[in-house]
Amino acid sequence: EQVPVEHYTVPLSQAEILQEGSDVTLVAWGTQIHVMREVAQMAQEKLGVSCELIDLQTILPWDTETICKSVVKTGRLLISHEAPITGGFAAEISSTVQEECFLNLEAPIARVCGYDTPFPHIFEPFYIPDKWKCFEAIKKMINF
Repeated sequence: EQVPVEHYTVPLSQAEILQEGSDVTLVAWGTQIHVMREVAQMAQEKLGVSCELIDLQTILPWDTETICKSVVKTGRLLISHEAPITGGFAAEISSTVQEECFLNLEAPIARVCGYDTPFPHIFEPFYIPDKWKCFEAIKKMINF
């Protein structure tokens, strides 16, 4: 990606909406953003599903307002990160969104994360959430 040459800052607690959408909110940060971009494109092409892609940018503090506003609009939320699912930050996002947006949810919140087990580095491609796992989660939410 392009990185500014000049001095810059990333504001704390301000997520960035990378792509506007109306059917599913996708939330990720770091490397998973690249995976989610592909997933959003696949969902549009193969399912006709419009995804709103949000880069969380900072985990603590995090932008609850942007995420909740998007979920109210789409009714669905998919969170993906590379850490194990248990104790991962997706659980915090999921819990907060459920508390704030429960009556707007059309499907259960989905988390696509790493596994809750030690994993040898050589098998990392099987551990890290990929576009196929995320795409399956979207299909499941749409058909709920």
